[in-house]
Amino acid sequence: MRSSAANAELALLLEVAGTPKPGNVDRQRDLAELRFEHFLAGAVGAREGLELAADGASVGSAFEQAIAGMATQEGDNTQFGALLLLVPLVRAAREDLSQPVAEAVVRETTVGDAAAFYRAFDHVDVGVADPPADMDDLDVRRGSDAVSAIEERGLTLYEIMERSVPGDDVAREWVQGFDRSFGAARRLADADGPLTDRTATVFLSLLAERPDTLVATRHDEATAREVTDRAGELVAADALETDPAAVEAFADDLVERGINPGTTADITAAGLFIALEHEAITV
Repeated sequence: MRSSAANAELALLLEVAGTPKPGNVDRQRDLAELRFEHFLAGAVGAREGLELAADGASVGSAFEQAIAGMATQEGDNTQFGALLLLVPLVRAAREDLSQPVAEAVVRETTVGDAAAFYRAFDHVDVGVADPPADMDDLDVRRGSDAVSAIEERGLTLYEIMERSVPGDDVAREWVQGFDRSFGAARRLADADGPLTDRTATVFLSLLAERPDTLVATRHDEATAREVTDRAGELVAADALETDPAAVEAFADDLVERGINPGTTADITAAGLFIALEHEAITV
């Protein structure tokens, strides 16, 4: 039986192996400076931090270690958002991987966890929106330079996530009980076919239901809505079964335009981990 840390690493590997995942790196598509092998190496590099979470370390310290390990590959940021979901889920799995327990884990985070979260930004370049005017000193892009402001304000990591909604759907998962992540796990269990195909199916269904916040941040809300609408049309037509070429064309178009629905991929990875832990899917 695999450990929770091993299942989390496997979830990262399965997520990037699924194809087609429009706009994202998968086993058939690379981006300009981010390749499939970078994601494989990032997943392996994150293992030590995931093991810390499984052993009961604080969420912040485990996350910081996971990011430091992930960042040792040449592609820089491969799975930052996915790990921000996976680390508390792995920590919850020590007791019971349920929504109430996962929610309790993140609500119990501390100022120290928030400081560790900010230090993680020293290792990678993460695409984030500008902070509100009253949070300039808390801009995560400042990394460890913002820790003194975090400590002065006494903000926990959960409170930082609360302040990041609605612009960041990874943060939204933290404050809404990982609702979409657990929903993705159920979809993966209900889907048919090889697990990499199920991953692509669930990714497209998640993309169709809600605009990706990373796309909105890097482009704009209109672009994010356009991508979701196009995904919705493909899902409604069951295009992965009836017209796979249309989904492949959509995937190629997003890559060519530099549109990367990375938040949707993060939630897909979290769903894979939950389904693996619950033995709802097997490999």
